[in-house]
Amino acid sequence: MRNNGTAPHPRVSVQGVERSFGSGDGIVRVLRGIDLQAAPGERVALYGPSGSGKTTLLNLIGALDRPNAGSICIDDQDILKMSDGKRGKLRRKQIGFIFQSYTLMPTYSAYENVDLALRLPGIGFFERRKRATAAIAAVGLTAWADHVPDELSGGQRQRVAIARALALQPKLILADEPTSGLDSRTARRILALFEAVAHAQGTTFLIVSHDPMVANYVDVAYDLYDGRLVPHGSRKGEPI
Repeated sequence: MRNNGTAPHPRVSVQGVERSFGSGDGIVRVLRGIDLQAAPGERVALYGPSGSGKTTLLNLIGALDRPNAGSICIDDQDILKMSDGKRGKLRRKQIGFIFQSYTLMPTYSAYENVDLALRLPGIGFFERRKRATAAIAAVGLTAWADHVPDELSGGQRQRVAIARALALQPKLILADEPTSGLDSRTARRILALFEAVAHAQGTTFLIVSHDPMVANYVDVAYDLYDGRLVPHGSRKGEPI
């Protein structure tokens, strides 16, 4: 969400982040000094080939992993200086995750999967019911609310995962291929929903994708190229 006046304070600030795997001669440098900022209500898309480090970057911002160098702040909180307990609390209350693998409880219904995510931060029963019902409806799954994952298609499972993240009403949503498995009509509906939530609640979205449609529904898009961010569609450009 752009502001023509004073720039809003960043919701996410990533500076000089590096991440490598392995050791010795087998070390692989995946991220080579990433700088990224995203404001409240801003939607940012990250593109790049498989293995370029997109999911790695999301995991670092989501406090699921630690970089080898650099800093990551969410609302001025340096998450790398937090205790494990505080990082866990941050994930439960302030960050919504949409994973490629859905990570749904197999014996829970669609509604119960959404409700479970709201129990963890201690949200009361009536508020949970209101949020879960609204989120399930928003992704078009009211008629399937009582179905367990094995009774749902891949696209429907993806929508349950999206509903779970939205119901939390977090400050930040990290979405890894959220339109994967969705038909184009449903994908447009979900991306428009993200836009509405960003504007209404000030939620920041970081969206990893291969879907070219996503670029039409975000404020800014980047490519991860050779471990650095460049403007989307400008692989030969200078890193931002």
